[in-house]
Amino acid sequence: MAVSGLLMLAYLVAHMLGNLKVFFGPDDLNGYAHWLRTIGQPVLHHGWFLWLARPVLLAAVVTHGVAAYQLSRRDLKARPQQYVHRRRQSTYATRTMRWGGVILGLFVVWHILDLTTLTVNPAAEEGHPYQNIVASFSTWYGGGIYCVAMLALGLHVRHGFWSAAQTLGVNNPRRDRALKAAANGLALLLTAGFLSVPVAVMAGLVR
Repeated sequence: MAVSGLLMLAYLVAHMLGNLKVFFGPDDLNGYAHWLRTIGQPVLHHGWFLWLARPVLLAAVVTHGVAAYQLSRRDLKARPQQYVHRRRQSTYATRTMRWGGVILGLFVVWHILDLTTLTVNPAAEEGHPYQNIVASFSTWYGGGIYCVAMLALGLHVRHGFWSAAQTLGVNNPRRDRALKAAANGLALLLTAGFLSVPVAVMAGLVR
C-alpha cells in the first residue's frame, strides 16, 4: 500500500506542475500536452508513452484499493467488538481515509470521462486541453466536483505520506517532526496547486 501510494504521489506532483501551465496560456498547456505524446520518440510511436504509463497507474490504483480493503478487514477481525469507551485519538484525516479513498476513486472515473475521453465535457475539443479545462470548470458542477475531490486528496496525502514513512521504516523519533512537516507541506502544496486552476477559471482569471 505504501509503495503504490508513493508511486501515485509522484504522479500527482508531476500532474499538478503540468496543470499550472494553464496560467501561461493555451499555447503553453496545449504544447505541454503534445510533448507528453512525443516522449520516447523515435523509439516509441506518437502517444505510446502515455499508453505505457496508464497501465502502471491503473495497477497502482487497484493495488492501493485492494490493500486498503485487506487492511480494513484485518482491523475488523483483530477487534470484532467495539471498545466500551470511545475516545477520538486520531486526526480528522485518519478517520476519513476510507471515505476519502472512495471519493477519490469515484473522482478518477469522473476526471477520465471529463478531460480524457471528453464524454461528459459540455464543450470538448479533441486536442485542445486548455479549452477543455476551461469548459469543464466553467460549470458549477465541474468546478465543484473537482474542488471537493482536491480537498479530500489533501487529507489523504497528509495522512498517507506519514503512514507510508512508518510502513517503510523511514521514521524515527528524530525524524518525526520533519516528516510530519513534510506531510503537511506536501498536502498543502498539492491541494493549493490543484485548486488554483478551477478557482482561477471560475473567477474569470483563466478563460
